[in-house]
Amino acid sequence: MKTIQNPIIPGMAPDPSIIRVGDDYYIATSTFHWKPAVQIFHSRDLANWELVSYGLSKDEVDLRGTNTPAGIWAPQLSYDEKIKRFWLVYSHMQNMAGREFNAESYAMWADEITGPWSKPVYLTSIGFDPALFHDQDGRHYLSILEWETRQGYQAPGHIVIAEVDLTTGQVGEWHRVTTGFTTRGCMEAPQLYRHGDYYYLLLASGGTGYGHGIEIGRSKQVFGPYEPDPSGEPILTSQPAHLFSLGDPDAGHFEMYNPHSEMQKAGHGSLVETKDGEWYLAHLMARPLQGKLLNPLGRETSIQRVDWNDEGWLRLHDGSNVAKMTTPAPAAFNGSQKSAAFDIVDDFTSPILNIRYMTPYQEPASSWIDYQGNGKLKIKGRNSFFSQYAPSILATRATSLNYEVETELEFHPDHYSETAGLGLYYDANNWFYVRLCLANDEQGIVLRGLQAKLGQRIDDRDNEVVVPGGKVKVRLSYRQGMVEVDYQLPEQEGWQPLGGLVNVDYLSDEGVNGEPGEIGGFTGLFNFMGAVDAHQHDSVATFNYYRVTSR
Repeated sequence: MKTIQNPIIPGMAPDPSIIRVGDDYYIATSTFHWKPAVQIFHSRDLANWELVSYGLSKDEVDLRGTNTPAGIWAPQLSYDEKIKRFWLVYSHMQNMAGREFNAESYAMWADEITGPWSKPVYLTSIGFDPALFHDQDGRHYLSILEWETRQGYQAPGHIVIAEVDLTTGQVGEWHRVTTGFTTRGCMEAPQLYRHGDYYYLLLASGGTGYGHGIEIGRSKQVFGPYEPDPSGEPILTSQPAHLFSLGDPDAGHFEMYNPHSEMQKAGHGSLVETKDGEWYLAHLMARPLQGKLLNPLGRETSIQRVDWNDEGWLRLHDGSNVAKMTTPAPAAFNGSQKSAAFDIVDDFTSPILNIRYMTPYQEPASSWIDYQGNGKLKIKGRNSFFSQYAPSILATRATSLNYEVETELEFHPDHYSETAGLGLYYDANNWFYVRLCLANDEQGIVLRGLQAKLGQRIDDRDNEVVVPGGKVKVRLSYRQGMVEVDYQLPEQEGWQPLGGLVNVDYLSDEGVNGEPGEIGGFTGLFNFMGAVDAHQHDSVATFNYYRVTSR
């Protein structure tokens, strides 16, 4: 039997929303404070996926100043067969302080998955994780989590459903249908489906940590009442042990770590049916560092084969409820899965900038990026990387726990506030950066490391090398949370080390707030080229190539 290896989309690709249109499959995933926002991937076989577009690729949303992990949450793709139109709904989480969770949800449409997309139409601010359902009679329904802020009430709230007019964005009367189908609590991300005589409601539960899962209920009426799955447990999880967590609005649940599984945190998913009548469940997952409960790659996308049993309930194909690193491939799959498909070799000669580059808080823009496809990429320095407004960072998602990222750059600073180099980035308070800069005595250019750890600036003054011509190759070798820095000057043969191993395991979902036993974020690690100019914003760094190779 041919199998699919998980994750199918490695690196930061959480909250997958999967659909099929004809022979084509599409998945949309969350992007938080990164832009362009809402990644959209394409596949023909459910095994091999390629990033093909973004839902929010211009200035539709302003993410400057966004705190981790707010921003663009849980986009949902759907397709209206009656009018042949793609729909995308998403939440813009603007505030998480005080457990208020202020989010605005919007809808957009397009005739083609690659756009152009319509302007976002406001739907509601009742909560987050919106999803559209296009019923057979032409009616449309919006499901979402209604966020609860009253003390002493069931947290995080109710799953609610309302009819919606997609021409105006007008939302009808909300119907509270459930606070969850199991005792895991923290249900969110409602997805409606029609199968046989029933409406099925798929929910994420248990918090987006080690107790995460997917649960299901059904009803013959769209507004319920919904009966829970008789198993009383999630239909998919990484830890099948019983968990009672009602009233806990969000939790890491580190006690639910499964030592027998490479895959952790399986949950938050959506269903798709193949042309041959097979069913699959795309879901998020995580892979911790060896011997640690830290997940640098954030939450990734995996897929599982599922079946409907004789009683009309959904089950994993192997009969368990534990998500696996492999799953049976669809009957039509006759190819191979490309394990290195997410590596990058960019010599900057393509006529357009590679679609996989992203930037925190803003779009990659011509105001600070000069790209002509002539073998060189130029980046103008701007704010410090501590900035949540205008850092000059051009980044790609880290997709392996063992990899190398490499570039060659040339830079001629004339002030100590001007730097350029290569680095690892989680958010504005947590990053690692190897940069060309002026020596402290301002007499010559040196290569030296700089870290941000929980907001603290750490300059490695003990390990630097003089770079007389301002040109150097830099390589970062990332291995299970440790990074080794190597460099090569133009006249040198082979790579030379710059200092020793540096522990960067804090660049992970659990490591960025300093509180043990808590999740500080749920985005993911990125590799980046960048430049800083807190002097005159006029210095420019030139990069000659960019490579990321998994090991």
